[in-house]
Amino acid sequence: MAANTIELNRSRYNFDGVESIWLFGYGSLIYKVDFPFLEQRPARIDGWVRRFWQGSHDHRGTAEAPGRVVTLVEQPGACCRGMAYRISPTVFEHLDEREKNGYLRFSTTLTFYDASQTEGLVYIATEDNEAFLGHAPEADIARQIASAQGPSGLNAEYLVQLAEALRDLGDNDQHVFSLERLLTT
Repeated sequence: MAANTIELNRSRYNFDGVESIWLFGYGSLIYKVDFPFLEQRPARIDGWVRRFWQGSHDHRGTAEAPGRVVTLVEQPGACCRGMAYRISPTVFEHLDEREKNGYLRFSTTLTFYDASQTEGLVYIATEDNEAFLGHAPEADIARQIASAQGPSGLNAEYLVQLAEALRDLGDNDQHVFSLERLLTT
């Protein structure tokens, strides 16, 4: 699959007659909210873990030296905490552009902190996209993050801001926090 997924995403869902939809954010969508929303609530999705396995050559790196950003990887019994936003479908014009580097929108069940649930969408970069980097030793991932920089800034800033946002949510994401420790040692 091509890294640029704008047109794929725009053909995946028909929003005719839909006034609002929930979107789950688990990476920069937690702390860089550059889009209008109608409501915001902490939430989780089950069966997924957050991993720095997606390459970024358009935001936190370049084609010659890609950075690493998070995607979701299936893991039975796991849960990924993040932030849910109720948005107008028109917001996807902006979000599809922002998340174009290999991310596709998928349907998911969101569980809010009060245990209520709803259906929503989430962007996931699957292993079949051109920018997917996959698993690597955490020390190697941290070195790549430490050296990468792109149009949106230092890749290290992305990691640190995500770690801070997860602490604010009360999430203990060992993968993210381990990378943060490696980055600062």
